[in-house]
Amino acid sequence: MSEIDSNGYEEIASIYIAGRGTRALVGDSVGAATVRAWAQAFPTGATVLDLGSGPGEPSTRILQEEGLATYAVEASAAMVAAFRKNFPDVPIEQNTVEASNFFDRTFDGVLAWGLLFLLKPAAQALVIEKVAGALNPGGRFLFTAPKEPLEWLDGMTDRPSQSLGAQTYEQLLRDAGLTWVSEAEDEGGNHYYVVEKRQPRRS
Repeated sequence: MSEIDSNGYEEIASIYIAGRGTRALVGDSVGAATVRAWAQAFPTGATVLDLGSGPGEPSTRILQEEGLATYAVEASAAMVAAFRKNFPDVPIEQNTVEASNFFDRTFDGVLAWGLLFLLKPAAQALVIEKVAGALNPGGRFLFTAPKEPLEWLDGMTDRPSQSLGAQTYEQLLRDAGLTWVSEAEDEGGNHYYVVEKRQPRRS
């Protein structure tokens, strides 16, 4: 599994874990409140998949604290090792989100914080399609990406990142059978897309 492409995060895993990967002593990480508000809308015991979970801080911890049955996918071996230490009872797969089979099951929710824009455009479209297939009817998807079409270098890995922009994301979501319900901004300026899978029409 060492050949898995972690988008550069395997190389900087120790730095990431020492920073965002540990719970802040005062307050919490940027975006935690937004993720918690999303998680609180699920009933206790709902199943949620955390894509690109890193070491699980703060995303998986929040999902666990809200009583959700959590699964995770992470490409970096070092991040997975830290995750298993932090959350030994939470299933995690070391794989890219593009290649993962998402545990061969469906979920009530899928979270992708700080992930989608690390991928190339075709991979982003593929992941959206896969998420749609993995969501139960009425399921919810929360992901982050700038609202505007942008290209930049990731601040930690110096690798290219790309937001496809709200208009393109909305079209990709629609094509996959997903509906963009609302949007949000956190205290760090990160833009969130709040998405639902359409309920099947009754005949």
